[in-house]
Amino acid sequence: MITVVVASKNPVKAQATLDGFRRMFPGEEIQVKTVSTQSGVNHQPTSNAETLLGAANRAKSAASLSPEADYWVGIEGGVEDQDGSLAAFAWVVIQSHDQIGKSRSGTFFLPPAIAELIRAGRELGEADDIVFHRANSKQENGAIGLLTGNVIDRQQLYEHAIVLALVGFKNPSLYSQA
Repeated sequence: MITVVVASKNPVKAQATLDGFRRMFPGEEIQVKTVSTQSGVNHQPTSNAETLLGAANRAKSAASLSPEADYWVGIEGGVEDQDGSLAAFAWVVIQSHDQIGKSRSGTFFLPPAIAELIRAGRELGEADDIVFHRANSKQENGAIGLLTGNVIDRQQLYEHAIVLALVGFKNPSLYSQA
């Protein structure tokens, strides 16, 4: 059995991790556990580098809290200003005892009303809830789900990045340091 610890209690992140591992390692029994960790960055990261650091910090923290696991996963959502528009994305960092995999999710641009709330200090999930008159959307379909009418939801966005972060684990001989 493969034991994976996700550095979040968010059910969307846990399910995306489970589904991504199942897709990459079919036939393996996968057990996902969750732990609460701090990212060590702002609650709403506002750059690519800060978001990646948050994901890496979460994975490291999960490893220290649950050293018996096989993999530790940090997922951090962030935003970044690009030519006056606010882009949204997430970074995934997956650690094992001897390897690290990283991937960034797809990127999409936020509507001006949501971007304005984030620039005023709100987190993306909170801004979504205000604009869409919802509650706790970040533990459901998230901004991408709300904006696409659930054609792509937050879980799918993260799952894709989980799969990409696992490429080196799926192909260890191609990624090992010689």
